[in-house]
Amino acid sequence: MDTVRAGNKGYSAEMLVVTFNHVKKTVHDGSKIKILLSFGQHGRELITSELALSLLYILTEKRKIAGVDLSSFEKILEHLVIKVVPIENFNGRKRVEAGEICDRRNGRGVDLNRNWSVDWGKKEKDYNPFEEDPGTAPFSEPEAQIMQELSKSFKPHIWVNVHSGMEALFMPYDHKNTTPDGAPSHLMRSVLENVNHRNFQDSCLVGSGGGAVG
Repeated sequence: MDTVRAGNKGYSAEMLVVTFNHVKKTVHDGSKIKILLSFGQHGRELITSELALSLLYILTEKRKIAGVDLSSFEKILEHLVIKVVPIENFNGRKRVEAGEICDRRNGRGVDLNRNWSVDWGKKEKDYNPFEEDPGTAPFSEPEAQIMQELSKSFKPHIWVNVHSGMEALFMPYDHKNTTPDGAPSHLMRSVLENVNHRNFQDSCLVGSGGGAVG
């Protein structure tokens, strides 16, 4: 477990990063699939961090999962390195726990999901200035800076950003109503449709976040 800190113009943030690496000498780290899982980007989405805690419990305690053979599960884990960020927006979470139960922003009122550089500052027709403030510039917020640096240093093959409040399984893109071209995109959709069918009886929306949410 590592605690990462960053600050900007009098505002600071810290983030816990948990790395799970099932060390086996027969499997070289360079050949492993790297997975980044981030939770709690919006303060009010409390249940996402509870999900992170449950996942870490399964990984560390090897708790039985219904329908999964434990020995095959162990074998899969030997080929993975998993980094988990249980609460991306710790300051926003504190605001929610103090009584601002519908607040999604960070500790100084910025929506971290709008603070990245892709389409930064673009205001959609349903733009809500209170909820969707993108900050003063791309990556102005320490939380976004930490996640950017983590993605650059870890270079994950898979990054899953977990939110709550909608029955949906999204893939890129979030900022427009299209999905990428090519085999990786088709594979991603296939995985999501399989998860949706097996676990949710096809009740979830699957596809572009930008298309489904707006």
